Amino acid sequence: MRLLFCWCRPVERTMNPELETTALEPSDDAALPLCLLSLARQAFSAAELGQRVARLAEHPDVAGRAMAMSTIFQYLGDLEHGLALQAQAVESRQHFCWPVPAQPRLRLLAVMTPGEYLTANTPLEFLLEDADVALEAVFVTDSQPLPQPLPEHDLLFVAIGYSEQVAPLLRQLEQALAGYSRQVLNPPAAILGLSRDAVAACLCDVPGLFIPPTVQLDRPVLAALSEVESLFEGAMLPLIVRPVDSHAGRGLVRLDALDELAAYLQAQPEAAFFVSCFVDTRGCDGQYRKYRIALIAGVPYACHAAISSHWIVNYKDSGMAESAEKRAEEARFFGDFDENFGRHHATAFRAIAERTGLDYLVIDCAEMSDGRLLVFELDNRAYIHALDPVEVFPYKPPQMRRVFAAFRELLAAALSR
Repeated sequence: MRLLFCWCRPVERTMNPELETTALEPSDDAALPLCLLSLARQAFSAAELGQRVARLAEHPDVAGRAMAMSTIFQYLGDLEHGLALQAQAVESRQHFCWPVPAQPRLRLLAVMTPGEYLTANTPLEFLLEDADVALEAVFVTDSQPLPQPLPEHDLLFVAIGYSEQVAPLLRQLEQALAGYSRQVLNPPAAILGLSRDAVAACLCDVPGLFIPPTVQLDRPVLAALSEVESLFEGAMLPLIVRPVDSHAGRGLVRLDALDELAAYLQAQPEAAFFVSCFVDTRGCDGQYRKYRIALIAGVPYACHAAISSHWIVNYKDSGMAESAEKRAEEARFFGDFDENFGRHHATAFRAIAERTGLDYLVIDCAEMSDGRLLVFELDNRAYIHALDPVEVFPYKPPQMRRVFAAFRELLAAALSR
């Protein structure tokens, strides 16, 4: 599968308050390079990627080649150059396309914003692998609002992930989409409720669910913290501290004593931090577990079960590929999820779906010793994929096909409405 970036009709402004759409005018040249999904699947060598970059340098589609090269640089870990190329592409053009399936069931237009490929927006291309969906994207920024007319589409999906940095952009988008006559999935107002402290406040009284109370502190306030009781009633050490807008464990620490704050802040330059209580979820075997659940149209689907000896449970660092025992447990988790974990926490999942108002959401969670669901994070952009090697994880492809099918059914149901 290759990522094709297409020319589109120049954006025109209109005074009509109802957003309009226009048909896409694709380029005849389909030689633009691979999308991130194909890069990950085919594991190109450095030499092969170098050849592709060299060929791109001569491509006449300036915006397309910049966006394509941005994907390659980000895949190679050169984030600085990747983001610079992406910014050039979006400044030149807001509309980009993936290859159109032979017989597309519908046209999905995703609203995205520039940023890291797997953290700025919902990675839709992974959810739509081999799907009969024509996927396109319009990129918006503070200085580049939602274009009018919009490219022709059947459904609009807001893929922008929440952060304090993009919150003003989401509010602008909410106003731009007010009264829009077509179906909008994951609307901006719902995404705005995904900050860690807002989620904790929203779900604090759900039966069978626990989210550690979370507060946001500016750097000087955190540096002057002298007692935990001033943060949370009855709270005890350790504390979990992380910079605001951080994900994937970046800057995340467990502080067993307040005198560890000074060294932590010396290493972290950010201006604001989230602070919450640490909850020990180790099982009787001394292992920590983190479950990733996709909530699609309110229905939970298991996506992975990571088992680790470290309290920060990251799937790729948890040794799942090296442990047959861990993989066997994950396979069992998938196999009896609907009748076991999913049924036991059905009330919690239903409340999360109803209170967040999101059509698609990813939950990172664990199970506490008293049987409650412990929610670490709710996110609309977490990485859901089917890239794990089949020879090591033979039980994963059938499960991920279920997840992807559910996402396609979500789109089809929204279209019928």
